[in-house]
Amino acid sequence: MGTRERRARSNENDRLISELFLASGADSEEVAIAAVGSFGRGELSPGSDLDIVIIHTGSYSIEKLSEIVNAILYPLWDRKLKVDHSVRTRNEVRAALQEDLKVAMGLLDIRLICGSASLLSDIQTMALEIWRKDSKKFLPRLRQTLEERYERNGELAYLLEPDLKESRGGLRDITALRAINTSSVIALPMERISQAESLLLTVREALHTVSGRDKDRLLFAEQDKVAELLNYADADILMSEVAQSARAVDYLMQMAWHSYDHQPKAGLTKFWNKSGEKEVAPGVIVTNNEVLIDSQVDIDEDPVIGLRAAATAAQLGLRLSFDALRTYSDSLAVGRGALPQPWPREAREHLIALIGAGPAMVEIFEALDQEEILFHWIPEWTGVRSLPQRNVLHRHTVDRHMVETAVSAAALTREVHRPDLLLFTSLFHDIGKGTEADHSLRGAELIKPLATRIGFNPRDVETIQTLIQHHLLLSATATRRDLNDPATIATVVEAITDVGTLELLHALSIADGEATGRAAWSDWKASLVSDLVGKTKLALTDNTVVPQPELSASQITRAASRTLDVTIEDRGGVYAVEIISPDKTGLLSIVAGVLNLLRLDVRSARTKTVDGVAVMEWIVIPDPNVDELTSEELQRELVKGLDGEEKLAERIQARIEAYAQMPTIPVPAPIVETFMDAATDATIIEVRSHDRPALLFSIGDMVRKCNIDIRSAIVTTLGAEAIDTLYVTEVGGGVLTAERASEVASRIQASLK
Repeated sequence: MGTRERRARSNENDRLISELFLASGADSEEVAIAAVGSFGRGELSPGSDLDIVIIHTGSYSIEKLSEIVNAILYPLWDRKLKVDHSVRTRNEVRAALQEDLKVAMGLLDIRLICGSASLLSDIQTMALEIWRKDSKKFLPRLRQTLEERYERNGELAYLLEPDLKESRGGLRDITALRAINTSSVIALPMERISQAESLLLTVREALHTVSGRDKDRLLFAEQDKVAELLNYADADILMSEVAQSARAVDYLMQMAWHSYDHQPKAGLTKFWNKSGEKEVAPGVIVTNNEVLIDSQVDIDEDPVIGLRAAATAAQLGLRLSFDALRTYSDSLAVGRGALPQPWPREAREHLIALIGAGPAMVEIFEALDQEEILFHWIPEWTGVRSLPQRNVLHRHTVDRHMVETAVSAAALTREVHRPDLLLFTSLFHDIGKGTEADHSLRGAELIKPLATRIGFNPRDVETIQTLIQHHLLLSATATRRDLNDPATIATVVEAITDVGTLELLHALSIADGEATGRAAWSDWKASLVSDLVGKTKLALTDNTVVPQPELSASQITRAASRTLDVTIEDRGGVYAVEIISPDKTGLLSIVAGVLNLLRLDVRSARTKTVDGVAVMEWIVIPDPNVDELTSEELQRELVKGLDGEEKLAERIQARIEAYAQMPTIPVPAPIVETFMDAATDATIIEVRSHDRPALLFSIGDMVRKCNIDIRSAIVTTLGAEAIDTLYVTEVGGGVLTAERASEVASRIQASLK
């Protein structure tokens, strides 16, 4: 069963039609019979229609032509063959070609069965010429019909019972791709889907055989039979290969439309295109609404460039250049640009930023999968790639379900204090599926070496393992146990021992449920889980507020000198910067602004003021394109910033405005909370926000404008999410009143919108 059999089936019908044509008495110079569609391509499955066109010169009378046509069609119908036919002259074909998209596409596959070769040759030439000449009319129509079909039939790769022909990524899409490529508007690498086309055709042929019907929807009832007929070990392996084939087809379709939308405009030179490039991250360029890697980047020297480009594209809501993806993939395939083990912090944070981009990450992640870049970074992903879940509760394959869970989790990052752990765990929570073992327990085992390699510390790895092992705990407990029974709460507390992990598990449960579908998640279930979380939280000690940093004896001694003191430690791509300075209102904002202008990306900061002197510890990632930073240079810039706050603010604002011109993606609104009783000598203000250029400068500047002091600060950037905890007092000391704290929080929140 395969190409040979489909070709033989087509040839058999060719012979039959040729015999009928000969017996009809038709003049072979006046009439031609041609096959179109799958028959034209010689791809007949057992249930396929015979799509034929009867072309004539117009020399016969209507009665005689009808007699010839009936002499051919009636014997075919008598044999119970389904025939889709049309009878046209050359001019009638031209008229239909110009108006009817279906006709125009069908005639691209036209093939002579019998009769006038010259008449058919004219039609072939005309069909191709009109298709190419009118491509500006045809291709937008084709695109619209595809979108309408997708709306009706869904995505083949992720449906439990897909339509092999009509669903997105199915056989009709392959026909559409062939037509797009034939238009000569763009050139597509059709060889990328040759294997996918062969597999989908073979599975369709097997489906027709086992069902005895011309149906194209692969139902549960037939999946095992088709798998057996095609010698697969089980239906899961069959459906996995079907899903991978459909994804390859859909990826090429996305490539096609992107290339179509971004064709070079007439008259534009390469120089002009080059001048439109904008560097948005080190080695990462945006041009023509797509993200690419600077060709000058040595990926052995900068192995993080691929993740940086992917994260940047996702955060901007733009597509990664297909050419850049292929070039980068080819480099990885020959051993260039491998990520260090464990990953550097920058690589881990770019992964988190990619995952946290919400819906914008789906297309990027799929491109990384299709180009097999993802498997160089995360080999474990191959174990769940296109793995089917033949379960009525699930809408998607395992890998797509985890991606959809991450998308849902991205909307919940303000609800937790460790958005990086939420996002990472969401993407890998079902990594243990694929065997008969408990996937939660297996997943907890598999995730440990993966999370360690990516660079999470042992404590975070333990939390991730806990979340994966118990990711079904809240949903199962809430729906099966009495929530008013103390024993129910005790079972949750036994597994989840702190509030930080509980809030992560709650968010993961919501994201997992939403990604699974309405059958698995409802308002009723969400309310039960929320009630369970509320009761459990009362039994735990809140550990989510970050305590003020402690100073070492050396830092206290150096602070006693009351002078500006700067030291820098290069930790291999990351600078640890310590700044000791006499305190002043707005100091945090000024230092953050100076670091930003020096193109140093702040990843975390710890500050504390003692006796009027601030001790600051900053972790920053330098732009690879800037010169090595020295303590002397940083101290000079800090002095200039301290002496010229207004000029510093102007320069920062100019940079903010420049970045404001870049595309953006929807992100959750910032949250600003106050804690009045969590510290004895200060009021705590916690800001959870999407990261953006000069964010810390903006927060610190608003605090200064509110005329309050920052006694301590703990700043953390996790991927594209920032959590800033500020211990503040009134100028001269004293905690804020509740009214004053609320006012400050409102002003900070308003400034971040």
